[in-house]
Amino acid sequence: MPKGLLSIVVGNTPAARGLVVDNLLRAAPHAVVLSASIHCRDSGYPVVQRFATGTGVPQSMPRAATGDPVVILRQDLLAIRRSAKAPHTVLALSDDLDLLPFLEELWRPRMGASALGDYYAPAPVLAGIEPATFLAELGCVHRAARLWDGADRTDPLTQAEIAARRVEAADGLIVAASPNAADRRAGGVAVLARHLNPSATLVDASWQPGPGLELPSSFLRPAPDALEEWRARLEPVAASRPLPVTDQGVSSVVWQTRRPLHPERLAEALPTVMAGVVRSRGHLWLSSRPEAVVTWRSAGTHMELRAADRWLESETDSAWRAASPQRRTLASWFWHDYYGERRNEITFTGTDLDPDRLRSALDAALLDDTELSLGADGWADFPDPLLGDLPR
Repeated sequence: MPKGLLSIVVGNTPAARGLVVDNLLRAAPHAVVLSASIHCRDSGYPVVQRFATGTGVPQSMPRAATGDPVVILRQDLLAIRRSAKAPHTVLALSDDLDLLPFLEELWRPRMGASALGDYYAPAPVLAGIEPATFLAELGCVHRAARLWDGADRTDPLTQAEIAARRVEAADGLIVAASPNAADRRAGGVAVLARHLNPSATLVDASWQPGPGLELPSSFLRPAPDALEEWRARLEPVAASRPLPVTDQGVSSVVWQTRRPLHPERLAEALPTVMAGVVRSRGHLWLSSRPEAVVTWRSAGTHMELRAADRWLESETDSAWRAASPQRRTLASWFWHDYYGERRNEITFTGTDLDPDRLRSALDAALLDDTELSLGADGWADFPDPLLGDLPR
């Protein structure tokens, strides 16, 4: 049996998700649609509800089950491919998933089980965005949710963080048009989405009148190296790909340097650094944690620093093998005989950003030559109000 094509669709509202599914079905009218929602509980596995439509869908497929969503949806997809033999299946997912780690786990071969990759080739991940809801989500940092990431539930994530991740996980972004012709938010949201995910293909529905959208042909073809791309986006050390232009006041600024940061001075610089920032992501070399990759992320007014991994060292063969090909390549490009791959890189996206002020504030938080000469043992004495002092 030849491989079928599997499209993954998400959206920040049911209508935005439905817009993407409807237009995929216009382009591929014989596709099967599997809609799934995952309802996390306080403990144990979540409840997985799903509904399949299309010619040849197995009639015995249950509507709800409690268990591992990866296992349940993999079984559903394999049953659809074996029974319906449809050349194209659309998997429409609810917002209860941390999408990229979930997809990586869904596609990962397991001993004694059929691999999804033997039956399907992944198409680009598509996200529908309803502009007003998206702007409201980016402003919501007081409400948090724990998503299912394919193995367990995540730590609590703000609605702003969830909204940003949804955009950054997609290969194609479809910004829905407002029913109010005077509402110009769709254009601004499209610009912001393009800055958050410059590599994605953007379809702005507000510029395509009529009931149907003209979707790019790439949305209906397999995405090359999709699994490797998902893994690379999840790495704590990744390359920035910012847009070099400013549109409607939205711009992106990249800060890069190869010197550790003083945690106390960094904390003092944050009000200046974060002025006007809507989203920021990157990794730090923090002097108080010289062995750790400290991830930096913010969405809306919420910011988080976390020691997420260890820097690659020349003698750690197992760590190099576990890293994605993209990270190994980056480490080779930036390798320093003494510091290894250690470096700082953060991308800031926002409105009316002042690049010189932002970079100057961060540069002032770097260790000076005298502090640098103290080495890691001396850096341990610097107070760390951000991650806390390590026990001595």
